[in-house]
Amino acid sequence: MNPSIFNDLCLKQLTLSGVTEAETVAVLTRGDERLAYADSFMWAAQKLGASAFHVRLPEPVEVAGEWGVGDVGLGTNPRAVEALKGADMVVDCALMLFSKEQVEIQSSGTRVLTAIEPVDVLARLMPTTELRQRVEVGQELLSKASSLRITNQWGTDVTYQIGMYPTMTEYGYTDEPGRWDHWGCAFVFTGGSDDGVDGTIVLGPGDIIHPFDTYVQNPVQFTVEKGFVRDIRGLDGHSSLDADLVKAHIESFGDPRGYGMSHVGWGLDERARWHNMRQDVIGAETRSYYGNVMFSTGPNNELGGPNDTPCHLDIPMRGCSLYLDDQLIVDNGDLTVPEMRPAARR
Repeated sequence: MNPSIFNDLCLKQLTLSGVTEAETVAVLTRGDERLAYADSFMWAAQKLGASAFHVRLPEPVEVAGEWGVGDVGLGTNPRAVEALKGADMVVDCALMLFSKEQVEIQSSGTRVLTAIEPVDVLARLMPTTELRQRVEVGQELLSKASSLRITNQWGTDVTYQIGMYPTMTEYGYTDEPGRWDHWGCAFVFTGGSDDGVDGTIVLGPGDIIHPFDTYVQNPVQFTVEKGFVRDIRGLDGHSSLDADLVKAHIESFGDPRGYGMSHVGWGLDERARWHNMRQDVIGAETRSYYGNVMFSTGPNNELGGPNDTPCHLDIPMRGCSLYLDDQLIVDNGDLTVPEMRPAARR
């Protein structure tokens, strides 16, 4: 990483996020991870006249079992939480998303930006005001709908009853009190009613399963009833290693709430690469690539819901169609609303 280049990227990011000389920016890291990110963000904050400090959590003690989403060690460090609540903006380089501590920090009015992807990904997916406008068009459409339906060529036909939870956006920067965003993402989403998701979802080859960070090889069929996944198997009774892995992952948590349906939405960034799955990425762009439809299982506390299980799956799918009420929004992986398309595709 060229420090001067990343300094400039962080300066542009904090400028988009509205950082002023009257504010304080905190950077959160853990162990030896992304210490250079902290240096660059603090340099950028000072360049804008803001105050800055760095909260560095210890490396976690390795224990047997599955990693729980959002668990970075803040739960046992209330003084660190209080320090972060005292900042105007927290740059999260540790990934505390879905944790109770992040909810508490945001509730204090502190805005949060997750920044964890490699520098080349962050540079290529630098947010823009134009992309924000397109995401917010999607937000307006989604917030007015009462149902969301997904279909695809593999047999997916699932309907979410929506409106119980807020519609949320990700466009890569945050300039509003209490708001969270993720640098590298461009996505609009909401959650189905707690008992209001029913139907069948079938993953096809090339769909992505996070946190495995793998591409589906053999179709996986989910049967969903009243907001919970009731069955996971290969399509039409055929064996599927992918299905076995998903079931084993969820069951390993010993928490039936891991089968709950969480958020759902679609990606809008034409610069994001569906094929860019690497060992050093978290998966921001594979969740945000243009025209993907993503559903999630597990925690919905990010939306204000009651499910805070540590078991979480994000599954972006290719070639889907998505309807809001009776309006076709995504047609086989392409957005139908001109205002959501990049200028070159209108």
